Amino acid sequence: MILRHKLTNQSIIVVNTFSIAKALGFLLAFFFFYLIPLTASSQQINPANDDIDTTDKKDIIDVFKSTFKYSPARIKRRSRKKVYFSLLPTSGAVPGGGKALITSTAAGFYLGSRRNTSLSTVNFIPYLNFKGRYSIAFRNNIYTNKNKWNVQGETRFSLFPEYVYGTSATNQSDQRLLISYKYFRFYQTVLKQVKPYLLVGMGYNLDYHVNVETVGDTIALSKFIGYDHGTAPHQNSVSSGITFNLLYDSRNNSINPLPGAYFNLIYRINPSFLGNGDNSWKSVYLDARKYISLPGDRRHMVALWSYLWTSLNNRTPYLDLPAIGYEPYQRSGRGIQQNRYRGKSLFYFESEYRSDLRDDGLLGYVVFFNTNTTTNPANGNLSGPHPAIGAGLRVKFNKRSNTNIAIDYAVSKGYSTLMLNLGEAF
Repeated sequence: MILRHKLTNQSIIVVNTFSIAKALGFLLAFFFFYLIPLTASSQQINPANDDIDTTDKKDIIDVFKSTFKYSPARIKRRSRKKVYFSLLPTSGAVPGGGKALITSTAAGFYLGSRRNTSLSTVNFIPYLNFKGRYSIAFRNNIYTNKNKWNVQGETRFSLFPEYVYGTSATNQSDQRLLISYKYFRFYQTVLKQVKPYLLVGMGYNLDYHVNVETVGDTIALSKFIGYDHGTAPHQNSVSSGITFNLLYDSRNNSINPLPGAYFNLIYRINPSFLGNGDNSWKSVYLDARKYISLPGDRRHMVALWSYLWTSLNNRTPYLDLPAIGYEPYQRSGRGIQQNRYRGKSLFYFESEYRSDLRDDGLLGYVVFFNTNTTTNPANGNLSGPHPAIGAGLRVKFNKRSNTNIAIDYAVSKGYSTLMLNLGEAF
């Protein structure tokens, strides 16, 4: 189906605004009435210990030493190492077809005492799929001493082919169009602590899509999706914006979160004077997560994640509209093709149960469910829910930084995938 509607009907705008307001109210209520009361019982940074106790824990390095009878020289006192590296070459399916060769390098380190400083992380992720898609990504989440400052962001360069899908409420997997473009992303935010776990700050976001065009198809992108902004043939799309950020984070390890809570509000403004031309637009991203520890001898945890991402006006370039798998850290929608659902607004929910299979923490497993709904960018109609389910195995890669190798299998309607990553999805 080809959509040709324009956003000229005021009643559609009113209905869509009302739906956004309800979703915002739901997330705020979820945070204030559910997350905050449980935060008091969450595991915080241990003030009595400046080191990590892994006496009874085991990881792949321990297995290697015991298997090959490797015994390093003993030292009188182990220095307090502050940087922990993990390297994982892997492969997987990517949008546009084919397999990708991926190398994920993660580093976790402390810029202060572990008693009052969260773990900082840096990730370097290059990949290629031998069919014209290449990408190099660098992500950072840095906490200074005593968490006084937090610097987080991502720098990415990608060369795509990628599928975009029909935007009707009943779209099918065969309603898709292959497009190609070059993409540069630069996101950086600086936040200052104002109270324990609460930070405020500002940032700069740049999304630059170069030479957007369809591949092997005579139909134009704007005609296929029924949306005019950022869809002209061979067009360059620029979104250059300032962000205002509010962050609450009581986790002390973002690689493998311990019980705690996370709330992130990002208000983005893309004014004309920053190079956006006539496509000046605004957006809101609201992200809430809760990690609940259950009683038992081994680790048992329920992790909850929900976010609302919405554009606040009608001039957002199409490739910058909210899409599944394209939120700031691109971890949502396991079991759903990246970019499978895109709209003016996107609401997402995921829950996951996590548990250990062994007392030493070497092996564990997860079971998860996620779903999302979107609003059509052309007419405001709701699409969804779009559910996916899955399960996974966890292997302790580095017990010092608590980094897991995550092997997940997930399915949704007409699609399934096997994923291999370092660290938890959220």
